[in-house]
Order: sequence, then C-alpha cells, then structure tokens
Amino acid sequence: METLSTNTLLARLNWRYATKKFDPAKPIHASVCAALKEALVLSPSSFGLQPYRFVIVADPELRKKLRAASWDQPQVTDASHFVVFAHKLTITEADVDRFIGLIAETRSTAPSALQGYRDMMVGDLVKGPRSSFVKEWAARQTYIALGNLLTSAALLGVDACPMEGLDPAKYDEILGLKAKGYATASACALGYRAADDKYASARKVRFPSDELIEHR
Repeated sequence: METLSTNTLLARLNWRYATKKFDPAKPIHASVCAALKEALVLSPSSFGLQPYRFVIVADPELRKKLRAASWDQPQVTDASHFVVFAHKLTITEADVDRFIGLIAETRSTAPSALQGYRDMMVGDLVKGPRSSFVKEWAARQTYIALGNLLTSAALLGVDACPMEGLDPAKYDEILGLKAKGYATASACALGYRAADDKYASARKVRFPSDELIEHR
C-alpha cells in the first residue's frame, strides 16, 4: 500500500479551512464525489453500529429551504454538494440484530458466534444506562464521520465547510427525518473555494501544540 508522506498530510491539512464562499461554477467530479461518499461509508463508529444517515441534498429547491434554515449562509446553495448528518433517535434490539446479521453475512460467521457481542451492545445501548441518552451518543458518532470527510476532502483537494449554524428542527421538517427515526446533527458543504473568499488566505489560529497535547 502506498504511504502518504507526513509533509503531504500536513500540507493538505494546512491548506484546508472552513470555506465560506464557494464557486458555484465548479462542481466536484463524479469520481471524486464517489470517493468521498465511500469515505463516509468507511468512517468508524462505536461498536461499528453506524447509527446515522448521510443525506446528500442536490435538489435546488430543498437547498434554498435549508439555506433559509441556516441563517442564510450561502455555502448551502453555492457549494457543489451539501451533506446533512443525521443520527438515529433510538437504538433497538432489532437495530442490533440487523447489524449482527450483517457481520455474520459479511464475514461468513454464524450469528450464534456473535451472541456475546450482541448481548453487550443490547446491554449497553438498549437496556443499560446509556439508553437514556442514546440519541446524544448516536449524534456524537456523526462527528467522527464528519471529521473523516473533512480530512478525506482535503487530501483530494476539495474544499469543505462543516456547519452547525443551522436550525436542526427545521432541517428535520424540510427533509422529513423524524418520520424515518432520525434527526439532524450537523451539515457540510463541499466544493471549491471562490477566488475572492477572503478566508482562504487567513492564517490558521491554533493554540501551540505543547498546550493542546499532553504527554504522560
């Protein structure tokens, strides 16, 4: 497997920023878009349960409605692609059993061999203390996927803007998420920066590493 150099990685991470102004005339190529979608699918999650959905909104009218529910931020309509990160509202035994079935099928394993893993998930998320705040737990999983998307986009030279400046309840209504058992956590605009985006040349503002990273 080809190894990415440390210099390349850091250069791409320094290149990226929360793009505020996208060029509507620059769409993401289909092959790049496909790779970013697969990166979302490959994102890690607790237990591997994937308690989320990634809603890629292409319809212009829907994008306009979402922009109105996002403090009129232009990224929503001007970016090439717009992804809404939605999390499950509940985790049931049926959800766990479906996942166990997928593991068994994918890895040619008998479901009975996974009974201990199944019982652990049910005991934690469905019947355990975490069940009282499982929707918050599920929402946190979406941020792992969001981080993975941001890094993947940077490595592919695609600009991105993670967004929490939105009304989740209105997003849920516009996209009909509650009826499907999901709720909005955040969103991300993807595309290519406009030539006159003033933030593109702004220096990154980060506390020093020796303040953020502690060694013990």
